[in-house]
Amino acid sequence: MMEKQKKYRVYIDEVGNSDIGSSDDSNHQYLSLTGLIFELEYVKTTVHPAVEELKQKYFPYHPDEPIILHRKELVNKKYPFGALKDKKVEENFNKDFIRLIKILEYAVVSVLIDKKEHNLKYSTWKHDPYHYCMEVLIERFFFFLRDNKTNGDVMIESRGGKEDIRLKRSFTKIFENGTNFIEAKYLQERFTSKELKVKPKKLNIACLQLADLLSHSSRRYMFKFYKISEGKSHTFGDEIIKIIEQKYYKNNNIVEGYGIKMLP
Repeated sequence: MMEKQKKYRVYIDEVGNSDIGSSDDSNHQYLSLTGLIFELEYVKTTVHPAVEELKQKYFPYHPDEPIILHRKELVNKKYPFGALKDKKVEENFNKDFIRLIKILEYAVVSVLIDKKEHNLKYSTWKHDPYHYCMEVLIERFFFFLRDNKTNGDVMIESRGGKEDIRLKRSFTKIFENGTNFIEAKYLQERFTSKELKVKPKKLNIACLQLADLLSHSSRRYMFKFYKISEGKSHTFGDEIIKIIEQKYYKNNNIVEGYGIKMLP
């Protein structure tokens, strides 16, 4: 019997906003998109159960009302993560989380755009920064699928109404017309759907939650790699960066251009 071909999905989350008008503010100058690439059967058998086990251990809940991991609420120890106000509980949770993201099997691709530089460089061509990043991230995912001789699709967390519609149209356009660097026929060989999967947070999708939790650290790694000042100090995130650094997709051990990409 022929072995069933593996199928992959990239789960995408962003840090920052796409507003060009805010790019002069150093706190809003950069937008990043990070994608975690998982094999779908592995998500079913391993990732989802492992994430739920971690949540149940520290934040017990009823399956009818699942807890959704979200970085901002975790960092600020907001409901339903109040248990983290206990230093020992927080320390143990951090250890278990670090262990989880280290042992799970996945690849990371990230794109960072300097919106201020983008605005200056393209005085007439004003491609939406988010859509530009999305296109370039999709190219990174394509390289992963091509090099592994496999197929996959794309999922992001819903951003709401009109924005979701725009993103879906943008993705379909890329699928049907290709990008500046990849012809449509090659994308269509690797992508199993011309539809962008857009899912709300409440659906409790484990890999979207992991993307949310890792996207800030991936952004920080790119700041370090491209020698951009962070403007603030961090502690716990440094451990995550060390793990992500090993998870970035590489081609012949080269991460730049494959696992990470700086724009414009």
